[in-house]
Amino acid sequence: MNGITRFNPLGSELTRLDPLWDIDDMFNKFMMRPFSLSRERVEIEPQIRMDVKEADGKYLVNAEIPGVNKDDIHVTVDGNRVSISAEVKQEKETKDGERVIRSERSYGMASRSFTLADEVDQDQVQAKYNNGVLELTLPKKPGSMRKEISIS
Repeated sequence: MNGITRFNPLGSELTRLDPLWDIDDMFNKFMMRPFSLSRERVEIEPQIRMDVKEADGKYLVNAEIPGVNKDDIHVTVDGNRVSISAEVKQEKETKDGERVIRSERSYGMASRSFTLADEVDQDQVQAKYNNGVLELTLPKKPGSMRKEISIS
């Protein structure tokens, strides 16, 4: 009965029981967030979430950067290294008459860098920003294709 796992409707996949995993996860979450007595979720820093795909000799990147002005987004390509950074300014304020009940402000830089397998043709890069999603088309540089080496 050691190899049997139970279905957990709240979990995303079946896994073996690891009694220390929950403790490590709880410790990491506690250390990453400031101590708070409220039940509201506090986001520490803005994040850029992305998908990277490869098709037809180019890389396609979709990066979620909601609530950012396109002029505050910077993309740099250096060979096969791509960097995306954005200045994030979010303000939410709830008022009751003249007295401020709650004020939430988030300012900071969000950045993400990654390395691709092939060099990018910097002159052919295209970028569009629409509805909080940055779409990058990164064509591969001619002659920089990967070659798999057989081992004897």
